[in-house]
Amino acid sequence: MRDFFISLGLLQHFYVDEKHALIISSIEEQKDLQNFSKWLLDVGDGNLGMPHDGIAEIEIPDDLLITNYDDPVSAIVSATYPDLLQNLSSFDYFNDRAILAPTIEVVNQVNDYMCSLLPGEHVEYLSCDSVCKSFNDNDCFEDLYTIDFLNTINSSSMPLHKLSLKVGTLVMLLRNIDEASGLCNGTRLRVTKLGKTVIEAVTLNGSKPNQKVLIHRMDMNPFESHLPFRMTRRQFPITLSFAMTINKSQGQLLRYVGLYLPKPVFSHDQLYVALSRVRSMGGLKILVHNDVSSASNFTTNVVFREVFRNVDPSMQI
Repeated sequence: MRDFFISLGLLQHFYVDEKHALIISSIEEQKDLQNFSKWLLDVGDGNLGMPHDGIAEIEIPDDLLITNYDDPVSAIVSATYPDLLQNLSSFDYFNDRAILAPTIEVVNQVNDYMCSLLPGEHVEYLSCDSVCKSFNDNDCFEDLYTIDFLNTINSSSMPLHKLSLKVGTLVMLLRNIDEASGLCNGTRLRVTKLGKTVIEAVTLNGSKPNQKVLIHRMDMNPFESHLPFRMTRRQFPITLSFAMTINKSQGQLLRYVGLYLPKPVFSHDQLYVALSRVRSMGGLKILVHNDVSSASNFTTNVVFREVFRNVDPSMQI
């Protein structure tokens, strides 16, 4: 799979001349791409920052870094979505780019900022949250987990309690709605109309792009099991997707990616997943914003190398 993404990146640096011969655009670009490809594979294999116990500090190449900025959110948005207002009607512009971050809190911050840049008024949609009746028959149970408390629960598998949208907002489906029509979990769309009970949008990716669809509210339960109860949230099954979590980006292949790291990655191979979403090194920009409010060219990489080792046949059942 890693070689597949590397080969995609290589193809971006070829062109066809008048005789339709495949040639390399320049020796310098070929060398840069080879160095980037090796670095990317070393990130994925955990070969940087050795020796380490699975967590290592690694250096980001200068060509990929955003270092000159006052506001990190504004900087990563400008690098990933340049000339935003001039491209509001462009299908390819939004389909080809996204900002990635490790946590849902950071993603929500970036999405709120981007939504504020769009023209028009916000329309707010509030969810209806409840504890599943089948979880506990005790009448006092609902008093323990109040509606106000349920409204505060955020999960990557559920929409927010309060969705604040504008026409033109990028959203992503969080559930399979109609697989035959290409409306699956992870499909990105652009909002075209905001009604009281339905939202009209146009698909950007998936098996049937540029398709007009209507989205309605539905009952959803969080996939995560860390909650001591089972809750239901009735809301539109979407989340803003100008930015998305690294985990949610798996399966996406984009032309331009902005990787925003105010907090380091925290799970195995997460950094490699983010870096390999982009088709070429020219489309990748990284902003590492450390705890002392300044740019950094180092970040954390988490790779447990024993995952790649073959299991001892004598231990197999």
